Order: sequence, then C-alpha cells, then structure tokens
Amino acid sequence: MAITFNHTIVHSTDRSAAADFFTELFGLPPAKEFGPFLAVGLNHGVSFDFSQMPDGMDVVPQHYAFLVSEDEFTAIYDRIRERGLQHWADPRGQHPGEINHNEGGRGVYFQDPSGHYLEILTQPYGSGR
Repeated sequence: MAITFNHTIVHSTDRSAAADFFTELFGLPPAKEFGPFLAVGLNHGVSFDFSQMPDGMDVVPQHYAFLVSEDEFTAIYDRIRERGLQHWADPRGQHPGEINHNEGGRGVYFQDPSGHYLEILTQPYGSGR
C-alpha cells in the first residue's frame, strides 16, 4: 500500500500574514486561494493550507518539521537572522540563538506569527550519520 501525505490545515491568527511569512522565509511561490484557505505548495504535491481562526478562538500551537538541503538551510537561516527571529537549537528553547548538529547535519527551531513551532533540519533524526 502506498500512502502519500497530501495536505494539512494550519490554523492561523491571520492567514495572510502566516502564509506570507512561510513563503517568504522558505523561498516558496505565493500562496493560492483555495476556498477558505491560502494553500502553499511543497514537494510531492503536499500543501500547507492556512486557515483563519474565528474571532475569540485561540490557535493551538503545533510543530512542523521540514527536511531541507544544506543550501536551503543556509538560505532560510540567513532570513531568520535577517528578520531577527528568535530561534533555538532545541525544542525546549534552552539554547537560544544557536543551531544543532544532530545526526551530523544542522537544525533550528523558531515560531511563526501564530505561535506554531517550525523546525528545519538537514538530516532526519535517527539517520545515524
């Protein structure tokens, strides 16, 4: 059986700001309107569909991790620093302003405008490198 991940809905306090943050930071094409969503396309037909939370409802922060190449990591990390975004080497925020070198690669955690925790890494955890 071949199961392929297709999309996920990302609840946002401001769907336009969230989609713009994501596309600009990751160097992706602009989001496209899709019903009540702003859809951002990733590899293999996967999309992140940004949704506006109704007034009075809070966004529950989620964690989204992205495997990127070394060159992509460098470009994204440069944009993180240019924007002055807080970032950490670890998911608990105990190593601010640092990156990790787990599995012989590089990784960093940061938050989007809605409070979701984003992670970029160059080697999958458990790869044994």
